[in-house]
Formats: sequence, structure tokens, C-alpha cells
Amino acid sequence: MILVTGATGLVGSHLVLHLIQKEDRIRALYRSEPKRDQAIKLIKDFLKDEEIGLLNKVQWFKGDFTNIPNLTEALQGITEVYHCAAKISFNPARYKLLRKVNIEGTANIVNLCIVNKVKKFCHVSSIAALGEDHNTSIITEAAEWNPESTNSVYAITKYGAEMEVWRGTQEGLDAVIVNPGIIIGPGFFNGGSGVIFKRIYKGLSYYTPGITGYVGVHDVVKSMYGLMKSDLKNNRYILVAENMSFKDSFSFIANALGKKAPTKKASKNLMTFAMYAEWLLHLVFRSKRTIFKASIKSAFSQSNYSSAKIEKDLNFEFEPIQKSITTTASYFLTEYS
Repeated sequence: MILVTGATGLVGSHLVLHLIQKEDRIRALYRSEPKRDQAIKLIKDFLKDEEIGLLNKVQWFKGDFTNIPNLTEALQGITEVYHCAAKISFNPARYKLLRKVNIEGTANIVNLCIVNKVKKFCHVSSIAALGEDHNTSIITEAAEWNPESTNSVYAITKYGAEMEVWRGTQEGLDAVIVNPGIIIGPGFFNGGSGVIFKRIYKGLSYYTPGITGYVGVHDVVKSMYGLMKSDLKNNRYILVAENMSFKDSFSFIANALGKKAPTKKASKNLMTFAMYAEWLLHLVFRSKRTIFKASIKSAFSQSNYSSAKIEKDLNFEFEPIQKSITTTASYFLTEYS
């Protein structure tokens, strides 16, 4: 049996969709019924009528991978683990929570995989775990983490999670790590890249001059499955279909949604002013903060990533990111228009 953690997130739910069409039995870890039901709805939306019965292959297991007794029960009879669960935040005030979930939670599941002699483990990391300030025009898997750099709390905890997986490999666990760029895919428009679609749909005026890597969620889950079924182990793989500026990606999304693309280039001074204005509103009204020093740095960083390693090792071919954007925008419009 296969265990999927974070089965109610973007990657996890699309992975379950992929697995039920390939495998016999899947145990999907979830934390709340509303999120489970949202994931089931998404999966059903991408199944044909005659395929709905495939959902019977899924055993939904309510659990928390920071709860060791609960996680021990979840791992009974498991031979393969896809670890998709993680907390995402740039807010330094949430560091302890991110550390508990991303690092300690990963350590827990790695330890239990070793005890239970799980055959193979796939960990979903991020290009954020590669760090920044590299002295190269193209970032590869060989990039070294620089602890002296101003890394976000998310990047720090994702790097820490990778260290737990590497420790597991030294203790006998066969594992692969994937480092996706910004993941584009249908569903979950209140978090992650989905928020971009919602903001552009409502009207977004500004863009920042940064460049980063993008990948479709279908390519992420397909590459994960391919790696798990291969003899490849104890390696990490960047998953980036295309490197693209925020301006271009926002324009593609706007066109797919039938909306006006952002035309105003935001300066660092403007973003910094917005950050402090938002901070003051947070102090007075306890409103949610969305802009932080690390997110501003990311918005202006120009980073290009290479996926040559997985393209070579798996003979993998990525879909054009515009196709992923079109599919995602189409689903968004059915949900929100």
C-alpha cells in the first residue's frame, strides 16, 4: 500500500488522482474533513463518470505527522511513501510552526519509514531549499546552501526537511527528493500559486521584475511517480518546465482568464512601503500580513533553474507552462465565474 501525506493539498490531491489510475491501494492522510472533501471534489472533477469508482481505492486516514502514535498507525502495511505535506509561509513569526511541521514532522515520518522498512520514500521539497545568491547564471541540484544568505523561514525549514531525508538515506532508507518551482495547477485558489489567479481575476495592476521557475502540477506528480518506479535513489531533482519573468507569467494568466494584464512595474521602495503600511494595519486591526522582507527579495530575485538532470535520468519531457496555465484558468472560471 502507498501512503500520501498532504493528500488534501495541490500536489497531494493531484498525486492521489494519478495514483488511483495506476495503483491498487492508497492511504491518504488528511487533517480536516472540509479539506478532505475539497480534495475529493477536485479528484472527481478530473475523473470520467465511469472512473468515479476508482476513488474506492483510497483509504482516507485522519492524521497528523507530528503525532507519532497516529503516524505509526498510518504507516502500518505501507511499502511506499509520498511526503507532500508542508506548511508554507514567509512570516518570520511562524518559524516555530514551520519548523515543527516541515522539519520535525519530516524527521518523524523518516524515522518510522526506517523502522517499518518502507521500500522507497519520495519527498516534495522546493527550489526554495536550494537557497539564493548563487554565483552562477543557472541553478542546478549541485547548488550549495548558504546559511549566511537572507533565506526565508520557509526556505530554511524546507532545507532542514531535506537534511532529515538525507539522514534517512544514511540509515538505509531509499529516497528521492523533488524540488519543484512555482507549481501551476487546478484547485486551491486560496493558497499557493492559486492566489495569483484570484488576484489577477479581481484586477492586479502591479508586477515585479523577478524571474523564477514554473512547473505544472501534472508534471510534478508524473515525475514523482516515475522516480518511485525507477531504480533511481538518493538523489534530488529540480522540476522546472520554464523559467519566466513574473511579468510574462502574469500576462499569460490574465489572457487565459480574459482579464487585463498588470502593466505597472513595482519598485522595491513601493513594496517596502506597502510592507510597513500592512504591518501598521496588522498592529491596529490584526489584519493578515502578506508582504515580508523575504517575499520582497523573492519578488525581485532573478533565478534560472535547470531540469536537465531529470530530463536525462527519466527521459522526462515537460509540458509548456502555458498549457498548465490554460488548464488552471479554465478550471478557475468554472469555479468562480
